[in-house]
Amino acid sequence: MINFANLEQTWRIEKIEQVVMQGERRRLAGCNARLGVHGKEVRFPLVRITMGGITGYSWSRVSREDAQAMIGASVSEIFCEEQWIKDRFQSIQFPLFDWLAKVGEIPVYELLTGKKWTTPLQVPCYDTSLYFDDLHLDYEADAVALLQEEAMQGYNEGFRGFKIKVGRGAMHMDLMEGTRRDIAIVNGIREAVGPECNLSIDANNGYNLNLAKHVLKETAHSKLLWLEEAFHEDDRLYRNLKDWMAKENLNVLITDGEGLAAKPIVEWAEQGLIDAIQYDLKDYGIVNWLKLSKRLAKSGVKAAPHNYGGFYGNFASAQVYPAIEGFMFVEWDEAQIPGIDTSGYRIADGKVTVPGTPGFGLQIDEAFYEKQVSANGWIAE
Repeated sequence: MINFANLEQTWRIEKIEQVVMQGERRRLAGCNARLGVHGKEVRFPLVRITMGGITGYSWSRVSREDAQAMIGASVSEIFCEEQWIKDRFQSIQFPLFDWLAKVGEIPVYELLTGKKWTTPLQVPCYDTSLYFDDLHLDYEADAVALLQEEAMQGYNEGFRGFKIKVGRGAMHMDLMEGTRRDIAIVNGIREAVGPECNLSIDANNGYNLNLAKHVLKETAHSKLLWLEEAFHEDDRLYRNLKDWMAKENLNVLITDGEGLAAKPIVEWAEQGLIDAIQYDLKDYGIVNWLKLSKRLAKSGVKAAPHNYGGFYGNFASAQVYPAIEGFMFVEWDEAQIPGIDTSGYRIADGKVTVPGTPGFGLQIDEAFYEKQVSANGWIAE
């Protein structure tokens, strides 16, 4: 555990650098219920901060103007015991956590928990890559076979949990034809991966109440773990769905909260209408998640932070897992980016092994990073 009083009080933010790093997923990601093809490319802003000659790297959307205003800030202005990082510096909290952990020569998970691990940390994860990659196929059987093949790719990479995008009838296909295909694909994937894997579905608000009931009933034998974003959060609809599920003896969790979530969603969860909250880890932030998870735990609500398309969220989620009460599974969007060595993280038997190296456990090629910043990024100092 870092004692902020022991930090060198003369240390100040000397430099903040940013560049958008680019790489690729292992295959192209198709559509979901409300968006077109997601593609193969991944991009994220990688920020490096320097204080006391020590650097911290991580995701951050901080603007150059705001970064410039932070130059010269001292450790006493940045950090506090109550919430780790003061509000003014929340936009660079991820690189600051990396920096703090490197100062302490510990991984972020030990920093956040104040505990020492004697064996490697392993946390449960799931493959989030099963999109609408089948829309070009005319026949349901061919679509099922394709998604089974994709799921088995993840299985062979070590995943034992999978999230399947559904809601083809919301925009991309005829309503009932698309819904039938959703059902066939879910049941087909269950057949492919076997009974022990966790399967969840994500409708991206592409269903209504009755469609959600229909799909849950038709996939009941596939024993889904959760239904995510069935429709835009509505307490009356969720209460109806929950009552119906109880009568049908369906033990599927309701998860929601990604994106522009309804303001009362946490209160609805505390009322038993939503089983897990899914605010995005990066956008909502580690500091807010640490606070929220304590509140959720009081009423038994789980945490399932959203992560897709940001690359760094894979690794940040794994690091903060033991510090967030009720964290169910890390959402894993597999990708590789030149200049970032992710080999410290290994997935096997449904769990990701987290490296015990200082910070977030990623090795950044500093010369490559500096070259990218010089060519396409910015520096505040």
